Amino acid sequence: MGTPRAVRPRLIATDLDGTLLRDDKTVSDRTVAALAAAEVAGLDVFFVTGRPARWMDVVSEHVHGHGLAICANGAAVVDLHRGRKVVDVRGLELDDALAVVEALREAADGVSFAVERSGGIHFEPSYPALHPDPVGCVAPAEKLLGAGPGPRPPLDHGQPVLKLLAYHPELEPDEFLALGREVAGAHAQFTRSSKSALLEISGRGVSKASTLAKCCAERGVQPEEVVAFGDMPNDLEMLDWAGTSYAMANAHPQVLAATTHVTSSNEADGVAEVIERLLLGTGPGPAAPPSGPVPDPARR
Repeated sequence: MGTPRAVRPRLIATDLDGTLLRDDKTVSDRTVAALAAAEVAGLDVFFVTGRPARWMDVVSEHVHGHGLAICANGAAVVDLHRGRKVVDVRGLELDDALAVVEALREAADGVSFAVERSGGIHFEPSYPALHPDPVGCVAPAEKLLGAGPGPRPPLDHGQPVLKLLAYHPELEPDEFLALGREVAGAHAQFTRSSKSALLEISGRGVSKASTLAKCCAERGVQPEEVVAFGDMPNDLEMLDWAGTSYAMANAHPQVLAATTHVTSSNEADGVAEVIERLLLGTGPGPAAPPSGPVPDPARR
């Protein structure tokens, strides 16, 4: 048998925090140049992130062509060319969200919740100040989800729930993730991207991978034509789905173990490094472990 024909990449899918962005949340000049060169070469670039649409200003000037980004771990597709307009939503059903809240309250005493709707984030009184957002409505999660007796908080319950966030002050992050999946995995998709015990909970079947697959299908792009980059557990499904996957040198150990290739860290412009090599036609580099200890950075 002959050597299989190499498939030319058509689309680059990259996480942001801990991956494309440097630790100070900026896009380096080298990365800006690589993204522009990819566009000129005919490669689509999709930013695929856990961030909400309102946090996308940092890359809004660097999305070309289609203008779309996948936000909230796949729950929303956003048009950055039209002021971060949400053009597609895959929300978390309220009954499922309430079932998750009930199950986690019973299984993990001390848990607190935030509700990410398409129009902003709302907290329980005990939820810590983890996000750089103005305080929305403050009320028990059940009330934020429109359930229970008595008056509802003054928010638009017509806005879909993109994510439920669950924080625990004591549990180890991966332990909390495993617990959430065990007690409520039938109701929602569980993942995480922070060094703290913060679960990101989406609708059933909603992930970076499933929404990216939908966007690619609309463009006639096959999985083997996709090169994906990530650093945390919320990237795992996307990295598994893409034909070529890269973990950053600073990635979570599970991500390093799951990907075909390892590139330099986000601080060393690892995404740009690979794009430059792709545009030169040299293809993916060899899989190799990163040097030095592997940190578990706080990433959303």
